[in-house]
Amino acid sequence: MTSASAMKDRGTNWIALLGNPNSGKTALFNLLTGLNQKVSNYPGITVERKIGHAVLSDQFQVEVLDLPGTYSLAPESFDERIVSEEILSWLHGPSPPRVIVSVVDASNLERNLYLTSQLLDLNIPVVVALTMMDLVEQNDHTIPPEKLCEELEAAEVLHVSVRKNWGVKELKEAIARVINEPVNGKSDLPLTLSGPVRSSLVHLTEFFKKEFGYGSRLAWAQALRIITRDSVLDGFLQAQLDGQKMGDEQIRDLQKLRDASSAELKSQGHHPKTLEAHLRYRWLDGVLNRAGKPRKLTVDRSTVSEKADQILTHPFLGPVIFIGLLTIMFQSIFTWATVPMDWITQGVAILGEWVLVFLPAGMLRDLTVEGIIGGVGAILIFLPQIMILVFFMTLLEDSGYMARVAFMLDHLMTKMGLHGRSVFPMMTGYACAIPGIMAARTIDSWKERLVTILVLPLMSCSARLPVYALMIGAFIPHKKVLGLFNTQGLTLVIMYLMGTVTALVLAKIFSYFIHQKGQSSFIMEMPPYRLPLTRSVTRQVILRSKLFVINAGKIIMAISIVLWFLASYPKLEKTNENINPIHHSYAGKIGHAIEPFIKPLGFDWKIGIGLITSFAAREVMVTTLATIYNVEAGGKDVVLLTQALQEDKDPQTGELVYSPLVALSLMVFFVYAAQCMATFAIVRNETNTWKWPFFMIFYMNALAYLASLCVYQGGQLLGFS
Repeated sequence: MTSASAMKDRGTNWIALLGNPNSGKTALFNLLTGLNQKVSNYPGITVERKIGHAVLSDQFQVEVLDLPGTYSLAPESFDERIVSEEILSWLHGPSPPRVIVSVVDASNLERNLYLTSQLLDLNIPVVVALTMMDLVEQNDHTIPPEKLCEELEAAEVLHVSVRKNWGVKELKEAIARVINEPVNGKSDLPLTLSGPVRSSLVHLTEFFKKEFGYGSRLAWAQALRIITRDSVLDGFLQAQLDGQKMGDEQIRDLQKLRDASSAELKSQGHHPKTLEAHLRYRWLDGVLNRAGKPRKLTVDRSTVSEKADQILTHPFLGPVIFIGLLTIMFQSIFTWATVPMDWITQGVAILGEWVLVFLPAGMLRDLTVEGIIGGVGAILIFLPQIMILVFFMTLLEDSGYMARVAFMLDHLMTKMGLHGRSVFPMMTGYACAIPGIMAARTIDSWKERLVTILVLPLMSCSARLPVYALMIGAFIPHKKVLGLFNTQGLTLVIMYLMGTVTALVLAKIFSYFIHQKGQSSFIMEMPPYRLPLTRSVTRQVILRSKLFVINAGKIIMAISIVLWFLASYPKLEKTNENINPIHHSYAGKIGHAIEPFIKPLGFDWKIGIGLITSFAAREVMVTTLATIYNVEAGGKDVVLLTQALQEDKDPQTGELVYSPLVALSLMVFFVYAAQCMATFAIVRNETNTWKWPFFMIFYMNALAYLASLCVYQGGQLLGFS
């Protein structure tokens, strides 16, 4: 994808999509561009700029920029600041978008059109796309788009239904029409400003006109907005840092004029922070009434969503239902995945046998069977379990239930030093920590955002799942508990809960040492419950599976080849028949060198090598063990890893190397260990310092070692083996 700055530098025909969170903006972006960006029934899914390519007609193509959802151009959170700074760069840059598509949830026009009214001030043609029309038409609350267009003085207003995929063709035609024949709006701000308010803002307005070349409407709008929040003024300061044309003297003058205007408004009895909202909503009420907005009817009965919320967000029943859903999800990971995992296991074995038959003996065959097929095949076996996990997580998000979880757990999160909006990033961490860390941008408090980032990698991600599944499948017996659950599924639930509970406890501790003035508030739009779209769920499952197979597969393939070499060389001419040559290999020597340090945890040299390689990606632990066992077997056949672990014996004592206690110790280590270096690179980007990534690596690995030590040594003291 090209960057927004690159589009501007080349002067490309491009358009921008803006809208409130959860308005259907990214779903519309996918339909326009054919891309597969993540969408969900939860506010704040898009937290960064996304760029795609849209074909409007046979002769007309444009680049499309999808920005994070925002309620206003006066930002409150990091992702909203991205939007305001981007728009400021348009106003002061050489090539603004040709058209802004304002995506508006038609089921809540008053709130959504607030942002649209601000966009209309920018002197850039605005096409309004009214989404969720299928829901509005069910209630017969439609407003004629022509009338709304006339009252707003927008370039175009159209009805669109992303769920039913209609109106998109008309939207493309409207965009092309407006690009070819731009429509200019009013030159004056349509809001009604009283004489005293105008006199208070006139010096700011003249400053914007003179210094920045703003037109009358934009100058008044910017003057009204800059007194609302400090974050608006910070945007101008940031623009200065980004090299835009604003001198130090301009910034100082702007600060002085802003302070003077705010003080004058306060002396008149006005509240600068709410003045813009008051004026805009008053204007929008008039616009909607003239456009034919239906009168509000007295609500005599609850909606389906409200009735469901009485149960699902109940103070007692809500958390019980949530934990129950998670338990069912993790139980299903083992129950449903058994058959496809067996198919993949058989497929890997057949492929390995075929290579053994058709390739001549030698280094290439050994590498292919022991390294590539044995290593990569061992991790592919767990693909069905990852697909099931993503399937359930997508259902929870798309149905609207995840927003209820955030609301329900806000009180607990606040007590633990977090934020209600921390719920979604942490739940996202069950799939992958990286998008979870980026999703923390929606948290407006820096302290709570930082604490969320620091503890989020403790949420067991899908990369840990192959390690859990391997150990549980090999050493935890499949027994029924209470006639409903099995011990394997419950063990997996315990691993996930262990990471989650520890994250909450550490969040409380960290919040005592990270100080920030002021308190944040938690306001979240509660979306209606919706039946998840089959195509959306399927798309997410396929995308996550491709990421696992392709992205992780590249790392796994490379490490498998390197590890095969380390485990196979140097070749010895004479060896003791009772000692496998792998012990004298480079890998064997490395493993035996670190074995004394990890032996108190119950780990041997093979696991030691796996711990080293898993710093590239956690799932590489499985590949490492598979490669080592295949090399140890001498390439006679593709080794079944579960069976190899169960039957592995110490060559000196003849005792089994691994046991259920060792498996538990290893799983606990993986719950807490700081692996996956890509995660900490993202933390560096999000915090703009290496201090916090290094702190996380230290505390997580120390916690992993101590917890694993307690499990193994404590288990031995209790008589377990």
